[in-house]
Amino acid sequence: MIVNHKTIDLFDKPLFTWVNIRTPMETSVPLPSEACFAYIIDGDDQVVSFEDGIRVEAGQAILSLCGQMMGHTLSEQEYGQFTSIIVHFHKEVLLKVYENGPPPFWKELEEPVTQYIVQMAASELVKQYFAGVACFFHNREAISQDILILKLKEIILLLLQTKDAPVVTKIMSSLFSQRTFGFKEIVEAHICGPVTTENLALLTNRSISTFKREFKKIYNTTPGNYIINKRVEKVAKLLKVSDESISSVGYECGFSSPAHLSRVFKTKYGMTPSEYRLNLSDK
Repeated sequence: MIVNHKTIDLFDKPLFTWVNIRTPMETSVPLPSEACFAYIIDGDDQVVSFEDGIRVEAGQAILSLCGQMMGHTLSEQEYGQFTSIIVHFHKEVLLKVYENGPPPFWKELEEPVTQYIVQMAASELVKQYFAGVACFFHNREAISQDILILKLKEIILLLLQTKDAPVVTKIMSSLFSQRTFGFKEIVEAHICGPVTTENLALLTNRSISTFKREFKKIYNTTPGNYIINKRVEKVAKLLKVSDESISSVGYECGFSSPAHLSRVFKTKYGMTPSEYRLNLSDK
């Protein structure tokens, strides 16, 4: 259940959300669909996403290209409680704040973003930033539009200069990208990652039904069948050149378990990944 939920708006859109959640929850944490950055003030240190390695732990921060994905991830604790402050990056607000051009340190994307959620330990600067934002919720009379604009620019600059997490700067750069990636580019970029049909629909800005229709028209199969087939093909290629364990190769290619990989691999190639690798060594 949601114990506490309050927001601070900029240009009539939520800029900051303070949320205190007790799980389990029947629904996801309600967040806008736009990209967002969540700082965990306190939490029970639970893994909420095994695929992405996301933990609810005090002092950690999570950046997501999609607020709905963030809300779903934060809701996945089995039993626990956490408090978080979330910054929202609404496209409409960003266009107003940066009407004269993108922020410093921004670089145009050369390819689509392939990892849409990432966790990091918050730096001291990020911790101090959120300590200041927390004060706003207790002193709303001190808030002005100009201050909120400065705070939005501040966190964007901090994240664009994150040198130890390239995926962070890539997600942030995507917020100001002038380049439009096509349907196929986005699908192919994500095909071997831990992505679902619902995720792909969001990333291509389609409803699920529209996404499936367009996908079938282009690929002449369903998204599920195509994704599994491409992942199996990538596993086969990696088994030829990699000394990594089969389970590691499978996880890298988006399979949730060795058993799942073995089953679909045998369906396509008539043998298990172990037998396939053994045949290669005999040649």
